[in-house]
Amino acid sequence: MDFLNNINALTLVFTSLLIFAIAYRIYGIFLANKVLRLNNKNTTPALEFADGKDYVATNKNVLFGHHFAAIAAAGPLVGPVLAAQFGYLPGALWILIGCVLGGGVHDMVVLFASVRHKGQSLATIASKEIGKTTGTVAGFAILFILILTLAGLSLACINAMHEASWSLFTVVITMPIAIIMGLIMRYRKNSVTFASILGGVLLIAGIIGGHNLMQNETMHNLFSWDITTISIAIPLYGFLASVLPVWLLLVPRDYLSTYLKIGTIIMLAIGVIVIHPTIQMPALTQFVNGGGPVIGGPVLPFIFIVIACGAISGFHAVIATGTTPKMLNKEREILFVGYGAMLVEGFVALMALIAACTLMPGDYFAINTPKDSYDAFLAAHPSLHGVDIDYFSQKIGIDLHGRTGGAVSLAVGMAHIFNKIPYMDQLMAYWYNFAIMFEAVFILTAIDAGTRVGRFFLQEMLGSVIPKFNDKNWTPGIIISSLIFTFAWGYLVFTGNVSSIWPLFGISNQLLAACGLIVCTTMLIRLNRGKYALCAAIPGVFMAGITFWAGYIQVTSIYIPKGQYLLATLAVVAMVLMLIVFVGAFRKWYELIKINKSEIDYYGESVKELVER
Repeated sequence: MDFLNNINALTLVFTSLLIFAIAYRIYGIFLANKVLRLNNKNTTPALEFADGKDYVATNKNVLFGHHFAAIAAAGPLVGPVLAAQFGYLPGALWILIGCVLGGGVHDMVVLFASVRHKGQSLATIASKEIGKTTGTVAGFAILFILILTLAGLSLACINAMHEASWSLFTVVITMPIAIIMGLIMRYRKNSVTFASILGGVLLIAGIIGGHNLMQNETMHNLFSWDITTISIAIPLYGFLASVLPVWLLLVPRDYLSTYLKIGTIIMLAIGVIVIHPTIQMPALTQFVNGGGPVIGGPVLPFIFIVIACGAISGFHAVIATGTTPKMLNKEREILFVGYGAMLVEGFVALMALIAACTLMPGDYFAINTPKDSYDAFLAAHPSLHGVDIDYFSQKIGIDLHGRTGGAVSLAVGMAHIFNKIPYMDQLMAYWYNFAIMFEAVFILTAIDAGTRVGRFFLQEMLGSVIPKFNDKNWTPGIIISSLIFTFAWGYLVFTGNVSSIWPLFGISNQLLAACGLIVCTTMLIRLNRGKYALCAAIPGVFMAGITFWAGYIQVTSIYIPKGQYLLATLAVVAMVLMLIVFVGAFRKWYELIKINKSEIDYYGESVKELVER
């Protein structure tokens, strides 16, 4: 194992780029051609139900930007940083393998299923493919998980932006810039390039100018919001993003944010290439068997839960059956938007892991160990004392000890890399604040899309009781469902009752990923895809088993012993709901496999006739 320690970060960067490029060119195209059989002759929901609000055929590059911005929240940034406790190797392997064979497959298959089901939600797909009872349970489970997820993401965003005027200013200005871009792309033909350039220029001007602008006391006070103010502002923004036409705010803002997200990751990759830092974190640490200060459990199975969105994520299913399928112009674009965006997110996760692991292990643990237990930690592990932590604190201007949660250690790691670039050594505080703002933008773009998708879910569920809610153009229905859903997660944010959400988010999120794969496998079996359905079934069953294992350990060994009974109850509820869905799906698999292939027909025709057609 010694040869795996102290490797150059360039090795991980080039290895990941090579693997992801090969995966897209070979496995992605295989999924598109053989497993899903994508066909541009099929009319997509965006064209069939075009309404100028939710169903809007969108340029594939713009849609890629929206989809990537929506799925890439805190998961690919914070998860890998927390998983660095185990060493760099487990996280790197899971990101590379999970992204190619799990996350990319999940996103493509779920997006395909929603497009074929007229842009409807995963719960509705489960109802049609498996049964009404299973679909109803899936609906409650997804809504439950989505509320917890958005509340947790919002709290992470609040922690990054409160009393941080420059970060908040940069996030706020993306909204009017996005509206300008949306109006240009809506009312001027062939204007995507112009709108993109204009939005990029305005964003760069805002980032650079905002740093100096915030030196003015009046402007600093105007954008220095406390936690209470931001706790109200974020749900309000989510509500607006949910009810306004998708082309006016949500899509252009996500598209604009993608420039910042991908641009920053490219800058980080260039920084790694220029200074080629050594990975200071060992391949495996002494905490692989559990007992670490960041994550209490062992590397197996917790690596699969902690690194969620960077490898595979159930939250992606919410987006892939929410906004994205209603804007897809051609069916073949599922490969680019679904599989492509997942691979980019995997690269983001790997860069976050690298940024954290270039810190000295002692500095990493000094940041991520709570202050009240740090002395005991050092007494037990004297070799893990901080090396540069005091230097970083002095250069950045804040005490970095005990700033747990992953976001700060990622920002310090990024600032550490940028700081070593020639002529950048005096800008560490600038890079640190830029990194914090960068993380907030990542999170906020998932909050707005997630809120809109939650509104879709709630409308469908209310529509089963009050049919008028099924009318997507009924304005009172849009407003009422948006208010109810936004209030549900906004109240949790305001009261702060889910501040310990991350482990629970990891469990529920990965159960949802398994749900997406297993439900959509049912559809592939019905479509007579034969052995090709295993491409979705195998990762789906694997994620279900590994997540139940991790959930059991989390509840029995961590939550209950610490007296965290509310979190334990929520985790058990999520697992029980998903278990009901899985059992229903497996029964349906058995029934479908027994049926003669010529009778597996969704459209009233034989499979042979469908293939010939």
